[in-house]
Amino acid sequence: MKQTTAQKLDKESKTVDTHTLITRLNRGYVRLKQEIHNVIIGQDRVIDSVLCCMLAGGHCIVQGVPGLAKTLMVRSISNVLRLTFNRIQFTPDLMPSDITGSDIIQRDPQSKKRKYEFVKGPIFANMVLADEINRTPPKTQAALLQAMQEREVTVSGRTYKLDEPFFVLATQNPIEQEGTYPLPEAALDRFMFMVYIDYPTAKAEHSIVKQTTTGTKSTVQQVLSKEDMVLFQEIVKMAPVSDAVVAYCVRLARATRPGNKFATDVVEKYLKWGAGPRAGQYMTLGSKAKALIEGRITPSFDDVKAVSKLVLRHRVIPNFNAEADGISVEAILNALIEEVPLPKYSQ
Repeated sequence: MKQTTAQKLDKESKTVDTHTLITRLNRGYVRLKQEIHNVIIGQDRVIDSVLCCMLAGGHCIVQGVPGLAKTLMVRSISNVLRLTFNRIQFTPDLMPSDITGSDIIQRDPQSKKRKYEFVKGPIFANMVLADEINRTPPKTQAALLQAMQEREVTVSGRTYKLDEPFFVLATQNPIEQEGTYPLPEAALDRFMFMVYIDYPTAKAEHSIVKQTTTGTKSTVQQVLSKEDMVLFQEIVKMAPVSDAVVAYCVRLARATRPGNKFATDVVEKYLKWGAGPRAGQYMTLGSKAKALIEGRITPSFDDVKAVSKLVLRHRVIPNFNAEADGISVEAILNALIEEVPLPKYSQ
Protein backbone atom coordinates (compact mmCIF):
# COMPACT_ATOMS: atom_id res chain seq x y z
CA MET A 1 0.00 0.00 0.00
CA LYS A 2 1.31 3.43 -0.96
CA GLN A 3 2.04 5.68 2.00
CA THR A 4 0.50 9.14 2.14
CA THR A 5 2.70 12.19 2.61
CA ALA A 6 1.42 12.59 6.16
CA GLN A 7 2.27 8.96 7.01
CA LYS A 8 5.79 9.32 5.62
CA LEU A 9 6.37 12.52 7.54
CA ASP A 10 4.89 11.04 10.70
CA LYS A 11 7.37 8.17 10.40
CA GLU A 12 10.19 10.68 9.90
CA SER A 13 9.11 12.66 12.97
CA LYS A 14 9.44 9.55 15.14
CA THR A 15 13.05 8.93 14.10
CA VAL A 16 14.39 12.25 15.42
CA ASP A 17 14.16 13.84 18.85
CA THR A 18 11.47 16.35 19.76
CA HIS A 19 13.89 19.25 20.22
CA THR A 20 15.18 18.83 16.65
CA LEU A 21 11.64 18.93 15.26
CA ILE A 22 10.76 22.06 17.23
CA THR A 23 13.97 23.77 16.12
CA ARG A 24 13.19 22.85 12.52
CA LEU A 25 9.69 24.34 12.79
CA ASN A 26 10.93 27.50 14.49
CA ARG A 27 13.68 28.14 11.94
CA GLY A 28 11.35 27.32 9.08
CA TYR A 29 8.80 29.80 10.38
CA VAL A 30 11.41 32.56 10.70
CA ARG A 31 12.58 32.00 7.10
CA LEU A 32 8.99 31.88 5.88
CA LYS A 33 8.08 35.16 7.53
CA GLN A 34 11.26 36.93 6.40
CA GLU A 35 10.56 35.98 2.79
CA ILE A 36 6.92 37.12 2.98
CA HIS A 37 8.06 40.51 4.28
CA ASN A 38 10.01 41.00 1.04
CA VAL A 39 6.67 41.85 -0.58
CA ILE A 40 4.33 42.58 2.36
CA ILE A 41 5.22 45.73 4.30
CA GLY A 42 3.92 45.84 7.86
CA GLN A 43 0.83 43.82 8.91
CA ASP A 44 3.08 41.75 11.18
CA ARG A 45 0.24 40.76 13.52
CA VAL A 46 -1.97 39.64 10.64
CA ILE A 47 0.77 37.52 9.05
CA ASP A 48 1.54 35.90 12.41
CA SER A 49 -2.14 35.07 12.96
CA VAL A 50 -2.66 33.62 9.47
CA LEU A 51 0.50 31.48 9.63
CA CYS A 52 -0.35 30.30 13.16
CA CYS A 53 -3.81 29.24 11.95
CA MET A 54 -2.30 27.44 8.98
CA LEU A 55 0.22 25.57 11.15
CA ALA A 56 -2.61 24.53 13.47
CA GLY A 57 -4.44 23.00 10.50
CA GLY A 58 -7.36 25.43 10.54
CA HIS A 59 -8.99 27.93 8.20
CA CYS A 60 -9.07 31.69 8.63
CA ILE A 61 -11.53 34.49 7.94
CA VAL A 62 -10.11 37.99 7.53
CA GLN A 63 -12.23 41.10 7.91
CA GLY A 64 -11.00 44.38 6.51
CA VAL A 65 -11.55 47.01 3.86
CA PRO A 66 -10.34 46.39 0.28
CA GLY A 67 -6.79 47.21 -0.75
CA LEU A 68 -4.89 45.93 2.30
CA ALA A 69 -2.88 43.23 0.44
CA LYS A 70 -4.95 40.21 1.52
CA THR A 71 -4.64 38.55 -1.89
CA LEU A 72 -0.93 39.37 -2.14
CA MET A 73 -0.31 37.94 1.32
CA VAL A 74 -1.96 34.59 0.55
CA ARG A 75 -0.30 34.36 -2.86
CA SER A 76 3.09 35.11 -1.29
CA ILE A 77 2.63 32.35 1.31
CA SER A 78 1.74 29.88 -1.45
CA ASN A 79 4.79 30.90 -3.51
CA VAL A 80 7.17 30.64 -0.55
CA LEU A 81 5.91 27.08 0.07
CA ARG A 82 5.37 26.29 -3.63
CA LEU A 83 1.72 25.49 -2.99
CA THR A 84 -1.03 25.62 -5.60
CA PHE A 85 -3.18 28.73 -5.20
CA ASN A 86 -6.62 29.73 -6.46
CA ARG A 87 -8.70 32.82 -5.84
CA ILE A 88 -12.50 32.63 -5.94
CA GLN A 89 -14.38 35.91 -6.24
CA PHE A 90 -17.73 35.31 -4.56
CA THR A 91 -20.65 36.99 -6.35
CA PRO A 92 -24.46 36.63 -6.11
CA ASP A 93 -24.58 34.51 -9.29
CA LEU A 94 -21.77 32.10 -8.29
CA MET A 95 -22.92 28.47 -8.36
CA PRO A 96 -21.63 25.52 -6.27
CA SER A 97 -20.24 23.88 -9.41
CA ASP A 98 -18.17 27.02 -10.05
CA ILE A 99 -16.30 26.11 -6.86
CA THR A 100 -16.21 22.32 -6.82
CA GLY A 101 -16.13 21.59 -10.55
CA SER A 102 -18.58 19.60 -12.65
CA ASP A 103 -19.01 16.75 -15.11
CA ILE A 104 -18.81 17.70 -18.77
CA ILE A 105 -19.40 15.57 -21.86
CA GLN A 106 -16.21 14.69 -23.72
CA ARG A 107 -15.87 12.80 -26.97
CA ASP A 108 -13.29 10.04 -27.04
CA PRO A 109 -11.15 10.57 -30.21
CA GLN A 110 -10.52 6.82 -30.53
CA SER A 111 -13.92 5.24 -29.90
CA LYS A 112 -15.90 8.32 -30.97
CA LYS A 113 -18.11 7.69 -27.94
CA ARG A 114 -19.17 10.40 -25.57
CA LYS A 115 -18.49 10.15 -21.87
CA TYR A 116 -18.68 12.28 -18.75
CA GLU A 117 -15.42 13.66 -17.45
CA PHE A 118 -14.98 15.54 -14.17
CA VAL A 119 -13.30 18.92 -14.49
CA LYS A 120 -11.94 20.12 -11.16
CA GLY A 121 -12.96 23.52 -9.83
CA PRO A 122 -10.79 26.12 -8.07
CA ILE A 123 -11.33 24.45 -4.68
CA PHE A 124 -8.72 21.88 -5.77
CA ALA A 125 -5.70 23.83 -4.56
CA ASN A 126 -3.53 23.89 -1.46
CA MET A 127 -4.47 27.49 -0.70
CA VAL A 128 -7.82 29.02 -1.62
CA LEU A 129 -8.71 32.69 -1.20
CA ALA A 130 -12.50 32.99 -0.85
CA ASP A 131 -12.84 36.70 -1.57
CA GLU A 132 -15.93 38.42 -0.11
CA ILE A 133 -17.52 35.13 0.92
CA ASN A 134 -20.62 36.92 2.23
CA ARG A 135 -21.62 38.09 -1.27
CA THR A 136 -22.82 34.69 -2.47
CA PRO A 137 -26.00 32.76 -1.50
CA PRO A 138 -25.92 30.13 1.30
CA LYS A 139 -26.15 27.23 -1.19
CA THR A 140 -22.84 28.25 -2.75
CA GLN A 141 -21.27 29.03 0.62
CA ALA A 142 -22.18 25.49 1.72
CA ALA A 143 -20.12 23.97 -1.12
CA LEU A 144 -17.00 25.67 0.23
CA LEU A 145 -17.80 24.89 3.86
CA GLN A 146 -18.20 21.16 3.12
CA ALA A 147 -14.77 21.08 1.53
CA MET A 148 -13.29 22.96 4.50
CA GLN A 149 -14.73 20.57 7.06
CA GLU A 150 -14.40 17.22 5.28
CA ARG A 151 -11.42 18.06 3.03
CA GLU A 152 -13.17 16.35 0.17
CA VAL A 153 -15.67 17.22 -2.55
CA THR A 154 -18.67 15.17 -3.65
CA VAL A 155 -19.95 15.63 -7.22
CA SER A 156 -22.53 13.38 -8.91
CA GLY A 157 -22.20 10.81 -6.14
CA ARG A 158 -18.41 10.56 -6.46
CA THR A 159 -16.02 11.79 -3.78
CA TYR A 160 -12.71 13.48 -4.54
CA LYS A 161 -10.09 14.03 -1.85
CA LEU A 162 -8.38 17.40 -1.58
CA ASP A 163 -4.60 17.59 -1.49
CA GLU A 164 -2.79 18.38 1.77
CA PRO A 165 -2.10 20.90 3.06
CA PHE A 166 -5.48 22.55 2.43
CA PHE A 167 -6.06 26.06 3.72
CA VAL A 168 -8.93 28.47 3.08
CA LEU A 169 -8.64 32.17 3.79
CA ALA A 170 -12.01 33.91 3.41
CA THR A 171 -12.46 37.67 3.40
CA GLN A 172 -15.33 39.95 4.37
CA ASN A 173 -15.73 43.67 3.78
CA PRO A 174 -17.16 45.28 6.95
CA ILE A 175 -18.33 48.44 5.16
CA GLU A 176 -20.60 47.47 2.26
CA GLN A 177 -23.25 45.21 3.78
CA GLU A 178 -26.09 45.85 1.30
CA GLY A 179 -26.94 42.78 -0.75
CA THR A 180 -24.78 40.43 1.31
CA TYR A 181 -25.52 37.01 2.76
CA PRO A 182 -24.02 36.98 6.28
CA LEU A 183 -22.49 33.66 7.23
CA PRO A 184 -24.64 31.80 9.79
CA GLU A 185 -23.11 30.88 13.13
CA ALA A 186 -22.69 27.22 12.11
CA ALA A 187 -20.66 28.33 9.08
CA LEU A 188 -18.51 30.79 11.04
CA ASP A 189 -17.75 27.98 13.49
CA ARG A 190 -15.80 26.18 10.73
CA PHE A 191 -13.15 28.91 10.76
CA MET A 192 -10.47 28.56 13.43
CA PHE A 193 -9.50 32.25 13.52
CA MET A 194 -11.14 35.54 12.63
CA VAL A 195 -8.47 38.17 12.00
CA TYR A 196 -9.12 41.90 11.77
CA ILE A 197 -6.85 43.68 9.30
CA ASP A 198 -6.48 47.43 9.71
CA TYR A 199 -4.86 50.24 7.75
CA PRO A 200 -1.03 50.25 7.80
CA THR A 201 0.92 52.69 9.92
CA ALA A 202 2.04 55.99 8.36
CA LYS A 203 5.61 54.71 8.05
CA ALA A 204 4.51 51.41 6.47
CA GLU A 205 2.14 53.20 4.07
CA HIS A 206 4.98 55.51 2.97
CA SER A 207 7.14 52.44 2.22
CA ILE A 208 4.25 50.74 0.37
CA VAL A 209 3.68 53.73 -1.91
CA LYS A 210 7.41 54.14 -2.54
CA GLN A 211 7.96 50.44 -3.30
CA THR A 212 4.94 49.99 -5.59
CA THR A 213 5.42 53.10 -7.74
CA THR A 214 8.88 52.26 -9.06
CA GLY A 215 9.92 50.03 -11.92
CA THR A 216 11.21 47.27 -9.67
CA LYS A 217 8.90 44.53 -8.48
CA SER A 218 9.54 42.61 -5.27
CA THR A 219 9.24 38.83 -5.45
CA VAL A 220 9.54 35.90 -3.07
CA GLN A 221 11.61 32.75 -3.34
CA GLN A 222 10.65 29.28 -2.21
CA VAL A 223 12.20 28.56 1.18
CA LEU A 224 10.06 25.60 2.29
CA SER A 225 8.01 22.88 0.61
CA LYS A 226 4.45 21.71 1.06
CA GLU A 227 5.89 18.56 2.66
CA ASP A 228 7.49 20.82 5.27
CA MET A 229 4.12 22.41 6.01
CA VAL A 230 2.45 19.00 6.39
CA LEU A 231 5.24 17.97 8.77
CA PHE A 232 4.88 21.19 10.77
CA GLN A 233 1.13 20.57 11.10
CA GLU A 234 1.87 17.06 12.37
CA ILE A 235 4.35 18.48 14.90
CA VAL A 236 1.66 20.85 16.22
CA LYS A 237 -0.77 17.95 16.65
CA MET A 238 1.82 15.85 18.49
CA ALA A 239 3.03 18.66 20.78
CA PRO A 240 2.31 17.99 24.47
CA VAL A 241 -0.07 20.24 26.39
CA SER A 242 -0.77 20.25 30.13
CA ASP A 243 -4.19 19.42 31.56
CA ALA A 244 -4.25 22.87 33.17
CA VAL A 245 -3.88 24.62 29.80
CA VAL A 246 -6.60 22.42 28.27
CA ALA A 247 -8.79 23.18 31.30
CA TYR A 248 -8.23 26.90 30.76
CA CYS A 249 -9.25 26.63 27.09
CA VAL A 250 -12.43 24.80 28.09
CA ARG A 251 -13.08 27.29 30.90
CA LEU A 252 -12.78 30.28 28.55
CA ALA A 253 -15.15 28.67 26.04
CA ARG A 254 -17.70 27.83 28.74
CA ALA A 255 -17.36 31.31 30.25
CA THR A 256 -18.86 32.79 27.07
CA ARG A 257 -22.15 30.96 27.68
CA PRO A 258 -24.73 32.87 29.74
CA GLY A 259 -25.88 30.76 32.69
CA ASN A 260 -22.59 28.87 33.03
CA LYS A 261 -20.82 29.00 36.40
CA PHE A 262 -17.73 30.55 34.80
CA ALA A 263 -19.74 33.24 32.97
CA THR A 264 -18.82 36.74 34.15
CA ASP A 265 -21.25 39.58 34.86
CA VAL A 266 -20.36 41.13 31.50
CA VAL A 267 -21.22 37.89 29.69
CA GLU A 268 -24.52 37.51 31.54
CA LYS A 269 -25.50 41.07 30.66
CA TYR A 270 -24.27 41.41 27.09
CA LEU A 271 -24.12 37.98 25.38
CA LYS A 272 -27.04 36.07 23.89
CA TRP A 273 -25.12 32.94 22.87
CA GLY A 274 -21.63 31.68 23.62
CA ALA A 275 -19.03 29.55 21.85
CA GLY A 276 -19.38 25.80 21.30
CA PRO A 277 -16.88 22.99 22.01
CA ARG A 278 -14.87 23.77 18.86
CA ALA A 279 -13.65 26.94 20.58
CA GLY A 280 -11.80 24.90 23.21
CA GLN A 281 -10.32 22.64 20.54
CA TYR A 282 -9.12 25.56 18.43
CA MET A 283 -7.70 27.51 21.38
CA THR A 284 -5.69 24.42 22.34
CA LEU A 285 -4.36 23.89 18.80
CA GLY A 286 -3.72 27.60 18.28
CA SER A 287 -1.82 27.95 21.56
CA LYS A 288 0.31 24.91 20.69
CA ALA A 289 1.17 26.40 17.30
CA LYS A 290 2.06 29.75 18.88
CA ALA A 291 4.34 28.11 21.46
CA LEU A 292 6.16 26.05 18.81
CA ILE A 293 6.59 29.11 16.58
CA GLU A 294 8.42 30.77 19.47
CA GLY A 295 10.58 27.69 20.10
CA ARG A 296 8.76 26.35 23.16
CA ILE A 297 7.68 22.73 23.44
CA THR A 298 4.39 23.26 25.26
CA PRO A 299 1.93 26.19 25.51
CA SER A 300 1.28 28.36 28.54
CA PHE A 301 -1.75 30.31 29.73
CA ASP A 302 -0.34 33.39 27.97
CA ASP A 303 -0.38 31.53 24.64
CA VAL A 304 -4.05 30.71 25.18
CA LYS A 305 -4.80 34.36 25.97
CA ALA A 306 -2.95 35.43 22.82
CA VAL A 307 -5.15 33.32 20.52
CA SER A 308 -8.40 33.42 22.52
CA LYS A 309 -9.94 36.48 20.85
CA LEU A 310 -9.01 35.17 17.40
CA VAL A 311 -10.99 32.02 18.20
CA LEU A 312 -13.90 33.52 20.15
CA ARG A 313 -14.81 36.80 18.43
CA HIS A 314 -16.90 35.16 15.67
CA ARG A 315 -18.41 32.52 17.96
CA VAL A 316 -20.26 34.75 20.42
CA ILE A 317 -23.48 36.65 19.72
CA PRO A 318 -24.14 39.92 21.57
CA ASN A 319 -27.67 40.72 22.73
CA PHE A 320 -29.77 43.89 22.57
CA ASN A 321 -28.20 45.28 25.75
CA ALA A 322 -24.76 45.29 24.12
CA GLU A 323 -26.09 47.14 21.08
CA ALA A 324 -28.01 49.64 23.22
CA ASP A 325 -25.01 50.35 25.46
CA GLY A 326 -22.52 50.46 22.58
CA ILE A 327 -20.51 47.52 23.95
CA SER A 328 -18.44 45.72 21.30
CA VAL A 329 -17.60 42.01 21.17
CA GLU A 330 -13.93 42.95 21.64
CA ALA A 331 -14.72 44.78 24.89
CA ILE A 332 -16.76 41.82 26.16
CA LEU A 333 -13.94 39.37 25.38
CA ASN A 334 -11.30 41.63 26.95
CA ALA A 335 -13.31 41.70 30.18
CA LEU A 336 -13.91 37.95 30.04
CA ILE A 337 -10.21 37.10 29.60
CA GLU A 338 -9.34 39.46 32.44
CA GLU A 339 -11.89 38.01 34.87
CA VAL A 340 -11.89 34.23 34.20
CA PRO A 341 -9.60 32.63 36.83
CA LEU A 342 -6.66 30.47 35.80
CA PRO A 343 -6.79 26.76 36.70
CA LYS A 344 -4.11 25.44 39.01
CA TYR A 345 -1.37 23.24 37.62
CA SER A 346 -1.56 19.76 39.16
CA GLN A 347 1.54 18.83 41.11
